[in-house]
Amino acid sequence: MTARAAPRPPSRLRPSGGTPVVGTVTRGTTNPNRLRRMDRWIAAAHGGELRHAEDPLAIDLGYGAAPWTAVELLGRLRTVAPRARVIGVEIEPERVAAARPYEREGLAFRHGGFEVPVPGRPLLIRAANVLRQYDEDEVAAVWERLCARLAPAGAGSRGGLLVEGTCDEIGRRHVWVALGPQGPRTVTFATRLGSLERPSDLAERLPKALIHRNVPGEPVHAFLRDFDRAWAAAAPYASYGARQRWLRAVRDLTADWPVTDSPARWRQGEVTVAWAALAPRS
Repeated sequence: MTARAAPRPPSRLRPSGGTPVVGTVTRGTTNPNRLRRMDRWIAAAHGGELRHAEDPLAIDLGYGAAPWTAVELLGRLRTVAPRARVIGVEIEPERVAAARPYEREGLAFRHGGFEVPVPGRPLLIRAANVLRQYDEDEVAAVWERLCARLAPAGAGSRGGLLVEGTCDEIGRRHVWVALGPQGPRTVTFATRLGSLERPSDLAERLPKALIHRNVPGEPVHAFLRDFDRAWAAAAPYASYGARQRWLRAVRDLTADWPVTDSPARWRQGEVTVAWAALAPRS
């Protein structure tokens, strides 16, 4: 599911012919509990939409060589939306075949890629560690394609959610972008606080749309610079633990950056910022 891959065609036919599968095979590396931070955020931020939807369908796009992340996603979503169902979508047919024994009520697996070959419009598409292998100039088109597959906004609903990002192999550090049917909304930085020396350590896990923009003159670089400064200024709070230091640093950040979440999320080792404040300049 992560970075390196062989040169690829943009699409290929399904084994039985017909509609092309869009994308390329990824490395497929995955681990149990790797996406717990992203899943918990989704449950908190999007659980209401899933709970009240007529068909609370979620897609685990590019789940990899083992189905653990799809299995875990279903369990976590059902804590907030008991009728939620998950379809894992993988571009490698052998991985789909290997996952089929794990199917049960509410959980299924399908062969496919960015075309998201499922009926209806999903309320959630999660794509973790998938776009990291792509070129930066390919990201916008993939985002647009996936956002077009989301359930539309309506009366009392913001519509579906695409969550796309990158994490380390055991899920200690994670950064993701949340997008709605109309495009990007927010960027979330999440970490196991005990593993963090400084907030800019998260730069290595920036999603593909931002990772090459962590250079002077770009907003994401300025944000991480200011976060490090706030972290240094909050050093006296370290005697009360890393969580208290993080809380203070994030609170100081809110003076200059549009932080969109509350201390309840900061306590989880998270901070969410409006996409417009971090979007690349070009």
